[in-house]
Amino acid sequence: MVSHNISYAESIETKAKTAIIVDGDNGQILYEKNANESLPPASMTKMMTQYLVLEEIAKGKIAWDTKTGISEYAYWISNENNFSGIGLNKKKEYSVKSLYEAMAINSDNGTSVTLAELISGTENEFVQLMNDKAQELGMNDTKFVNATGIDNILLEGRHPKSTKKDDTNLMSAHDAAKLGYRMIKDHPEALEISSKVKTTFAGTEILNSNWMLKHESSFLKPYYYKGVNGLKTGHTDLAGYTLTATAEKDGESLITVVMKTASEDERFKETAKLLDYGFNKFNDTELFPANYQKENESILSVTKGKQNKVEVATSEAISLPIEKGTKDKYELIYHIDQQHLNENNELEAPIKSGEKIGTAELVPDENVTYGSILHEDEKLNVDLVAINDVEKKNWFSLMINYVGQFFMNLFK
Repeated sequence: MVSHNISYAESIETKAKTAIIVDGDNGQILYEKNANESLPPASMTKMMTQYLVLEEIAKGKIAWDTKTGISEYAYWISNENNFSGIGLNKKKEYSVKSLYEAMAINSDNGTSVTLAELISGTENEFVQLMNDKAQELGMNDTKFVNATGIDNILLEGRHPKSTKKDDTNLMSAHDAAKLGYRMIKDHPEALEISSKVKTTFAGTEILNSNWMLKHESSFLKPYYYKGVNGLKTGHTDLAGYTLTATAEKDGESLITVVMKTASEDERFKETAKLLDYGFNKFNDTELFPANYQKENESILSVTKGKQNKVEVATSEAISLPIEKGTKDKYELIYHIDQQHLNENNELEAPIKSGEKIGTAELVPDENVTYGSILHEDEKLNVDLVAINDVEKKNWFSLMINYVGQFFMNLFK
């Protein structure tokens, strides 16, 4: 079964400056607001740091139990009261697992720097790796200047040397959703960690900064949203309050992003609004089954064949998360591959059963526009295949036909 990508233009009111809702299974955009506008992501930057750590583990270059020491810079940023920090100890070594958990769960900055230095030697080199990966993933509205998301100007001259003092990380909601999507597809273990409400780091309990998880605190309980399992919060004065959230409900998966909200309270309430919209308004629906034959258009004429017709059908089902009650707003349009057509634009034998002879393009109502975080302007189509053989006539039959046609044209 193939799931394709459509974006729905109908609006929803959100106080976030930019926002997006994406289907977590196939990258389809369900809603977006200014989603390609680049803004400071704050600690959502750490999603890329996380991704690269998980990638290095997958490659076998480091392991969860790999241990590393703490640099002067990592020690300073971890113990600076103005930043998120758990207070790293210069005299201790820490495992990659504990450092990653502190970064992903508690948004610690010192552990982010330490992991960056472990992978690349310096944060400066790691930033280049971050930007290279962003380009590889198609994050076209993103620029990284450090591994933490803190504005360079706050780092008191300790920012990566390849960047400027007044630089800050920039990312669009679209790119944040894409990074979140790739994170959970390429490294699903990321959700196992981001869904932890709390953990212990060096003997100290640390809490998840995502209030939408099931916290024990009575103050945080009103923000709990059943099904949320990630992914990353962020906040600076310049960025406001940001959140890339992942959630699952009744077999459906969503990724939402809000950027530039006014408060922690607003960040989580706006995210809940987006999740409600995505889960309540859309259903995964099979629009056309496998072997579907469009009425009056699925028997095609064939030239130079022992039979003069071939039947065609879709090779697989087409499914989408669509708005409830809109199944009738979609149709299929057939397109025959040029390689099967002769100079007169005729379908020509031989044709084998199961052979792809074209595509069946899914065309939605004009109020529905294309859009995916994975493939911009992707056409929605499946293979159109023959369901019977049409053998080519032998040379004698073709010659008789040719002679007959010649004389018919001669005496017209």
